[in-house]
Amino acid sequence: MAGKKKKETKTNMSLPVMRPNAAGIDIGATEIFVAVPQDRSTESVRAFPTFTQDLYELANWLKQCGIKTVAMESTGVYWIPLFQILEERGFEVFLVNARHVKNVPGRKTDVSDCQWLQFLHSVGLLKPSFRPEQEICAVRSLLRHRESLVQLASTHINHVQKALDQMNLQLHHVISDITGQTGLAILDAILGGERNPKVLAELRSTRIKASEEVIIKSLVLRFQNNRQQIMQVAAC
Repeated sequence: MAGKKKKETKTNMSLPVMRPNAAGIDIGATEIFVAVPQDRSTESVRAFPTFTQDLYELANWLKQCGIKTVAMESTGVYWIPLFQILEERGFEVFLVNARHVKNVPGRKTDVSDCQWLQFLHSVGLLKPSFRPEQEICAVRSLLRHRESLVQLASTHINHVQKALDQMNLQLHHVISDITGQTGLAILDAILGGERNPKVLAELRSTRIKASEEVIIKSLVLRFQNNRQQIMQVAAC
């Protein structure tokens, strides 16, 4: 009939296998699921705990199955130990972005994550993420950890300044750095029990531009009503 659109028929074409010795790994915090081609083992899907001994057992099983290349998602930091072990054993490891895997159409509901990864990897539909050399990874981890510590330090400094404001202790408005030599010396003395502003002001460094009189004024407050704030400073 005119005007009637013809239905499009979809044909399921089997994709050519480009990597016959491929495996897929679904990584969790406490358990890892591994899928290999069905002709390699009586159990094509196995689960392993995440203990180090079990990771070595996983690598041994992959060797027994004749696996040469493995695909896994970059889930948190859980993938790192297994990634390193598999690389040491000579496997080609594809660390893939989970978003890329989800964007590939055609997955069946009864297929587990590790089986889907194994299929996509075997037909060449996965692209590995860039992974630098181990020495570069170690330096990068240290730099990232340092950056995190710096951010945490600035957060704690803000907590200290907030506690000082609640006590109307104006020291951080008088000196430029509350975590410098003078600031830490005065704060340590306060936490040690010193309450005399004149005694505290004597701890100032000669490099401080503010006069001793100004520092004394900034340290005058009623400590007996600020026990909670002093505890907050001590906790920071």
